[in-house]
Amino acid sequence: MPLRSIAILLSLVTASLGLALVLFDPMALQTLRHQGFDQYQRWQPRGYTPVPVRVVDIDEESLQRLGQWPWPRTRLAQLVEQLDRRGAAAIGFDVVFAEPDRTSPRRASAEWPLSPSARAALEGLPDHDTVFAQAIQRHNVVLGFAALGEAPSKGQGAVPHAPYRYVWMGEPSPQALYAFAAAVPSLPGLDAAARGNGSLTFVSDGDGVVRRVPLVVSLAGNPVPSLGAEMLRVAQGLENHILKRADGAAPALESVRIGSLDLPTNERGEMWIHYTRHEAQRYVPAWQVLEGAVDPALLEGHIVLVGSSAQGLLDLRFNPLGAVMPGVEAHAQALEQALSGHFLNRPGWAQAAEAIVVVVGCVLLVWIGAFLPSLWAAGGALVLVGAVLWGGWWAFASQRLLLDSFTPALVMTVAFALSSLWRHFWSERQQRWIKEAFSRYVSPNRVEHLMNNPGQLELGGKRQHCSFVFTDLTGFTALMESIDPAEAVSLLNRYLEEMISIAFRHQGTLDRIVGDALAIMFSAPVAQPDHAQRALDCALEMHAFASAYARDLQAQGIAFGSTRFGVHSGEVIVGNFGGKAIFDYRALGDPVNTAARLESVNKQLGTLICVSQATLSACAPCEARPVGRLVLKGKRSALQVYEPLPRPLPPGYAPTALYLAAYEAVRDGGADAQEQFARLRATHPDDPLVALYCARLAQGERGDEIVLSAK
Repeated sequence: MPLRSIAILLSLVTASLGLALVLFDPMALQTLRHQGFDQYQRWQPRGYTPVPVRVVDIDEESLQRLGQWPWPRTRLAQLVEQLDRRGAAAIGFDVVFAEPDRTSPRRASAEWPLSPSARAALEGLPDHDTVFAQAIQRHNVVLGFAALGEAPSKGQGAVPHAPYRYVWMGEPSPQALYAFAAAVPSLPGLDAAARGNGSLTFVSDGDGVVRRVPLVVSLAGNPVPSLGAEMLRVAQGLENHILKRADGAAPALESVRIGSLDLPTNERGEMWIHYTRHEAQRYVPAWQVLEGAVDPALLEGHIVLVGSSAQGLLDLRFNPLGAVMPGVEAHAQALEQALSGHFLNRPGWAQAAEAIVVVVGCVLLVWIGAFLPSLWAAGGALVLVGAVLWGGWWAFASQRLLLDSFTPALVMTVAFALSSLWRHFWSERQQRWIKEAFSRYVSPNRVEHLMNNPGQLELGGKRQHCSFVFTDLTGFTALMESIDPAEAVSLLNRYLEEMISIAFRHQGTLDRIVGDALAIMFSAPVAQPDHAQRALDCALEMHAFASAYARDLQAQGIAFGSTRFGVHSGEVIVGNFGGKAIFDYRALGDPVNTAARLESVNKQLGTLICVSQATLSACAPCEARPVGRLVLKGKRSALQVYEPLPRPLPPGYAPTALYLAAYEAVRDGGADAQEQFARLRATHPDDPLVALYCARLAQGERGDEIVLSAK
């Protein structure tokens, strides 16, 4: 499959999978996103700005001074009175008063062995819960209740008093809110006396971190406020909570309006909390308030939350900063944000924007990974993924937007990795294909050697002893004129393919193909101690194939010509030659030219194979007959040349022993040399060397040195 098609397919697959992940939002990606948002907060927590929100802390010192929890409700009534005297705008308890006060005189005296008069006196004392209810009724007090996911097994649970009203802007959509089946409110007398009632329930994420505080939840199908939302309503002296539905077909919330405060929420009515680090000035110890030792300026006009940081009371939570905090602090920080107008917002369009980034990013990185060079691709991927991650951080740091850049970055990285891996596999496959294809034209040993030794692709060469086989096909031009050219080319291709295969079987290196001629090199690039033997064996096997191939075609009426061979050995310079743009791996030196000349002189001698003594002397003994000492054109010294003889002898060849006797007579200047060759000529007129020497002797030439006037 072409790389472009692969890139298109990978783009579609990765973009589709990434889009599905963004839309279905599995738990693993939610965890990744939340941890990323947590890191943002650790890098840039909200700076604490004093706003009229204070926590009256039932801390360890207060418990040591005033006794263990639970305190008598009369003490809590005193706390309410003290806070009201100091001008608290609203007082909220992060406590559920679901059971009667066991320290009330009536309840306590029931378990004591008292006289009737003493018991009557105690029962006449005010009930602690009644005293607390009266204090609550006189002041702006908001109580909390616990929301339950399932109704209690005994009954359906109590319904908290609702001194508020909800108004919807848009179609009512309570199904968008977190739904709870029942509640555990405060005692009926306390519940009815309070100016407000709010849920204390957090919907923490799977890792237990409180990142959001619900401003409104659904209880038995009806919206109910959180403790913080109720305190904002009571502090402003209002009756209504206004819920604004988000645009779109799916039920979702956009904001909660409480008087002058417009509080953005997520689709489920939660406010994202941008935490500050722990601030001691946010807290006032409860014992100081009860003893009147607190500065009134710390409480006047403030929304005051009453809660506990004591570890023994187990109201501790984790926040995104990696710290453990009292549960009341989440309510306090939400109130601080509401009053200061500092909000984190994950807008309704965030998911759509993230989906677009995923799709575009996947397509870009797949194509970058598939088509750019490795370093450029890696750099481009790093820039794009870094830009996405930086964009998420910029949105948080400067715009207070929570945009998930982590999921797009992860999906884009995976898309780039898949594209790069696929390109790697594709490139390897292409390299294998090229190697296989190239090896059909360039010897496998050269390809393997250069792949294992890429440094040898540099320009230059080295001296090395090598052997060379040159071949040439006779009569091919005439064949092209006599039959269909396409058929002639097909015949030539089959011929060359087998000839090259024979060379490769002997581990020869294909030096070049020129038309129907071949040049084969041995002992380069990989040194071969037996290169001469390999060259001779290769030439003989090629000769056997070429002769049989020509005979078969000639039997079919196709005049396919004979093949001539020249074989020689010697020291040459082997290496890469050419300019910077082109490498030409070959051997340079006189032995190369000599091997080519030996192939060419066959047409003057009438032979098909000429092998120099330099090659033959380095081979195992084989049957060959001397051709003579040839002085090639342009040369001064003679070269002893032989004709290897296959078995059986070619038709028309003289017996080897008779030829050798006649040749020795010529070489030694014997008087009967001409007579011996004449007798051989009479019985073997088709022997090319017998005919050659008969002609030379008839012209008066003597000896076995043959000077050639043509190449």
